[in-house]
Amino acid sequence: MKTKYALIMSAALLCAAPVAAQETYQDTKLIENELNGTARYVGMGGAMEALGADISTMSTNPAGIGLFRRSQVSLSGGLVAQSGENTRIYNNLGEMASINGNKTNASFDQVGFVWSQRTGRNSFLNLGFNYHKSRNFDQILTAANSLSYASLNKLTAIKYDGGLAQQGSMAWSGLDNSYASLLAKNTDATTGTTSLDYLNGTNYMFGQYQKGYIGEYDFNISGNIHDRVYLGLTFGIHDVNYRSNKYYTEDLENSTFSENRETLKIDGTGYDVKFGAIFRPFEESPFRIGLYVNTPVFYDLTMKGTTDVTLLGSNVGDYGDHCDYDFKVYTPWKFGVSLGHTIDQVLALGFTYEYSDYSAVDNRINNGTYVGWYGETYDSSESDDVMNDNADAVLKGVHTLKLGMEFKPVQDFSVRIGYNYVSPQFKESGFRDQSIQSPGVGYATSADYTNWKATNRLTCGLGYTHQNFSVDLAYQYAQTDGDFYPFMSYDGDKEAANNNIATGSKVSFKRNQVLLTLGYRF
Repeated sequence: MKTKYALIMSAALLCAAPVAAQETYQDTKLIENELNGTARYVGMGGAMEALGADISTMSTNPAGIGLFRRSQVSLSGGLVAQSGENTRIYNNLGEMASINGNKTNASFDQVGFVWSQRTGRNSFLNLGFNYHKSRNFDQILTAANSLSYASLNKLTAIKYDGGLAQQGSMAWSGLDNSYASLLAKNTDATTGTTSLDYLNGTNYMFGQYQKGYIGEYDFNISGNIHDRVYLGLTFGIHDVNYRSNKYYTEDLENSTFSENRETLKIDGTGYDVKFGAIFRPFEESPFRIGLYVNTPVFYDLTMKGTTDVTLLGSNVGDYGDHCDYDFKVYTPWKFGVSLGHTIDQVLALGFTYEYSDYSAVDNRINNGTYVGWYGETYDSSESDDVMNDNADAVLKGVHTLKLGMEFKPVQDFSVRIGYNYVSPQFKESGFRDQSIQSPGVGYATSADYTNWKATNRLTCGLGYTHQNFSVDLAYQYAQTDGDFYPFMSYDGDKEAANNNIATGSKVSFKRNQVLLTLGYRF
């Protein structure tokens, strides 16, 4: 029989330890790259990995920098706006929740340069640096729906009854600890076993405001051989700054309702290496073929999460918990092939295909810092096999397709259009499993998840060049639909009252971006 004090101490000790691993649904925020960079690159849907000569190709196919014939600097920024969401939500008493965010935000998206040096009649050696925002986390997400014989506190009760609240259990989270501290306990007089009481829900409301970014700093060396073969290498540093505020409330039976507030911060850095090549198979033709491979991004991260749970009504009380931990995530490899062709310096056509197996993400548990034979220090980590098996069950290979066209009706003026498609990363049967023995569950301060589907992006743009100066403008519309769930479903009995089936809600993330790039060639 576990006492309330022992239960609280078990979760408190777990959340205080500096050893942990990541969770599958958080992983995807680190793996996915958005379409961003220069306005020319965005306006063409990102389909420039074979055409090259744009600084944004440094982060995908480094060989694209080898097509520069003059040095260049560029600077990009603009506005990002979300449509179709409310900026505020209200709790069961009609009071405005503390979660709210801006639907429109300014964004600094790119700055970089390429230094080009001729090494032969038709050969160049180019060096480059570029910063770009590979992920913009700004997003408001809201959902609401009914519940039948289900609630978040019931999930905690089911886990408790199933023995997952034992001392040191990695399936018992800080969120479970908060609910269990507020729920009544029943002890069977015959067996002596203890179970948690719970309250069924009738409906729920959810709101989340995410913000932050992943900034990518790329250092490139590239060149060409006789204007036929172009090779490139990029070393990248990734800077993660993620912030999230969530508010979740349920109407419960007996005129009771619950509120759960979570704040979450993820910070850290990672690094990767990118290799690329572009070939012109026919000497008299500008047709080009591009190939590239990107290594995993090796992330070393820190998470700080807090959760506050309140029950109001017949049972009044509140309890909070916090979980801080360090962990590592190694993202999957990425492979790409691209085609590019130009016609009389009037028309440019680009096509790119990328593949990355998201299920191969490697969640890693830190083992601590060790001292070597010569006094050197190093960090040791090992794969979290349980969470990696979960990632394999939830995620799948992701295909990215990019199409782009640029047309010059006159010499100094360009019109661009593009399309960008990213296939779904989640399997339809995937869910955020809160019952597995992994630090990614033990350090969790929330239980919701969204199975996002395919992403479709439509882009267009304009460009103008005057002597050495250039101005480019792009517009991008992106939409991703998904299915939101407040918690995992538990189907343990044929009788509905003994199960805990979460009701999903259809959600959609619609984003508009206006991007301006200023450039100078010398």
